[in-house]
Amino acid sequence: MKREANAENEVHDVAEFTDAARNVVTPVLQLPEDIALAVVNAFTKVVRDARRSESATTRNKDGITRFQTFEEGDVYMLEAPFDDFFADRYLMDFYNVEERGVCSRMHMHTGLRFVRMMTGPDTRIRVSSLSPFEITGVTGVTRFSLRSFEDALPDTPPGVERTRYNLVVPPCSFVDMQIPRGVSHQFNAVGEHAVIDSVHPEESVETFREKMSGFKMMAQTVFLADELPASDTCADLPT
Repeated sequence: MKREANAENEVHDVAEFTDAARNVVTPVLQLPEDIALAVVNAFTKVVRDARRSESATTRNKDGITRFQTFEEGDVYMLEAPFDDFFADRYLMDFYNVEERGVCSRMHMHTGLRFVRMMTGPDTRIRVSSLSPFEITGVTGVTRFSLRSFEDALPDTPPGVERTRYNLVVPPCSFVDMQIPRGVSHQFNAVGEHAVIDSVHPEESVETFREKMSGFKMMAQTVFLADELPASDTCADLPT
């Protein structure tokens, strides 16, 4: 999937791109505001502590820098892969796109991902893809639904039009998402309190397969746009 294994800003032609599969989304639970805020703040504190940690921001004996930055937020490798276990786990402290002024780009990864999105009060996450989402639910277990809508992918090359499929994670909610390898997705948080707990079940495999020199989220990402779009292209959540 990568043309240059360690490139951290590799861009594929969005006009020619086709998703390999579809993202599957599962609403999990909703919490009272105070509990949701406490949970999200506890997770984001781990990432913010890592930002200030000398050991987390330098390469360890295995060549891994556990604190990294991504377009959507700061990330911390909570659990690292090792020879007998090729998965790892990250926490991401989302940027608030309204404060930042730009959105993240549509992208895909060189390996599959499992993410749990968590929001606190007055915060929503807009999740987008170039393919429709599959939203799961079980009667008597799934207690809330997700709002979805379509719009046009912004900042496409002249003459190129792509439909963007969107759904909204509401405040104080946990929502899971299974992302197959090579499937487009885009996360943008509108509000101060949002975090992702993500598992990368083939991290070592994809690093070896793509001939990368290390575990770097940006290098394991292929973007579908050259520039970060303006915040109004993702902060607007129509009712």
